[in-house]
Amino acid sequence: MSLLKEFKEFAVKGNVVDLAIAVVVGAAFGKVITSFVDNVLMPPVGVLIGHHDFSNYFLALTGTLHYATLAQARAAGAATLNYGLFANAVIDFLIVALAMFLVIRQMNRLTRKPAEVTTPTMRDCPQCLSPIPMAAKRCRFCAEPVPAAQPLGKL
Repeated sequence: MSLLKEFKEFAVKGNVVDLAIAVVVGAAFGKVITSFVDNVLMPPVGVLIGHHDFSNYFLALTGTLHYATLAQARAAGAATLNYGLFANAVIDFLIVALAMFLVIRQMNRLTRKPAEVTTPTMRDCPQCLSPIPMAAKRCRFCAEPVPAAQPLGKL
């Protein structure tokens, strides 16, 4: 089989197409969550902690100058430790992880099959406790007669 033909068979399988769709939808979902965190969630958090933009929290590692914003520090070429941007990324991750958990949890509930009801085929001999068939009248291990098995629910 030629390499091109094998690749074509691989590419048109359902799993590859499903994976491609999942990657595209996941990327779009990530952008929506990032926008939510940056534009909706973090501004009120910034106001609560007395600062206008949480993403501007940084620590300049080079020079003795104080920069008012991260943009000024970057324009000056200063090395910075951007812990505000890191906090935004952590919050992004937590929201995405929670949303994915809720989606997968719901999908598992919808696809979970009910447990199959099984009827036991064996029971224990009352004398020697060896496993014997439900319909047995005598134990094959100890040769003792055994009472008939009672149906489930009628004990």
